[in-house]
Amino acid sequence: MKRIDETLNKLTKSPDFKTRYEQTRQEILNDPAVRSFLLEHQQQITPDVLDKNLMKLYEYKTQSFGCEKCPNLRECINVMQGFEPKLVWRRGGIDIDYHRCPRKVRDDEQRKNEKLINSLYVPKDILSADFSNLDLGDSGRWQAIELAELFTQKYAKGGEAKGLFIHGAFGVGKSYLLGAIANELANVNISSLIVYFPEFIREMKQSLNDQSLNEKLEVVKKAPVLMIDDIGAEAMSSWMRDEILGTILQFRMLEGLPTFFTSNFSYEELQHHLAHSQRGEKEEMKAKRVMERIKFLTVPVEMKGINRRK
Repeated sequence: MKRIDETLNKLTKSPDFKTRYEQTRQEILNDPAVRSFLLEHQQQITPDVLDKNLMKLYEYKTQSFGCEKCPNLRECINVMQGFEPKLVWRRGGIDIDYHRCPRKVRDDEQRKNEKLINSLYVPKDILSADFSNLDLGDSGRWQAIELAELFTQKYAKGGEAKGLFIHGAFGVGKSYLLGAIANELANVNISSLIVYFPEFIREMKQSLNDQSLNEKLEVVKKAPVLMIDDIGAEAMSSWMRDEILGTILQFRMLEGLPTFFTSNFSYEELQHHLAHSQRGEKEEMKAKRVMERIKFLTVPVEMKGINRRK
């Protein structure tokens, strides 16, 4: 049996190997990011150093950047799943550091928020919602769907866009549309937060006991895109309306952060609901103040159609 070093020696001296090696070498050195790095460190990188570190450069070049080559986080092609490489000069040689990719950042953020806020729970069918599988059979749903698509297109390009106040009867697909918007934004690495409002109220009350209220409130206030699902389905207290909901809306209004709502109530009906607290108090001015913020943040659109929950 021939020694392995003899075999490798013959292989590296073969014309085919030399041709393939030189082609690969040129492909690596012609990569724009590699060329930029080599130019930046041209004083340190000698031909010998370059040859010794060619495999590092090959590892760097063949990976995905900005998630462009990966269909999703689970199918990430990189050496470290969810991390993308960065070339660095370290201790006289070329090395690679790995940093979280946009999808990994968004996934970590979502997991952190889900651990913190239980009311982020949304049914699985909504989490998998997509514009491509929205039912267009009811013409009463078309305007809401069109406005939702227009928002995602505009916001994804960096434009300012108002959220929507989607109102209508039970089961017409309001929450599902929120899921489609959230997933469409996720495809372009924009985070969103869907909060089921009746459960959120209960959780905020419980958070007074474990002193986590402020932390949870900050997450909701500062979400890049906030979606409040089913507002009006709860028994609203004055504290929840003024100190929690009002605080969230005031911050988002001042910061220009997109905010969506779904409700069985119209603007006028929701204002009436907000004006009557659990204690039977009627506080029309305070309700009007909250509604003015909602109106500032959203465009109202009604969804009509059959009840899909039946």
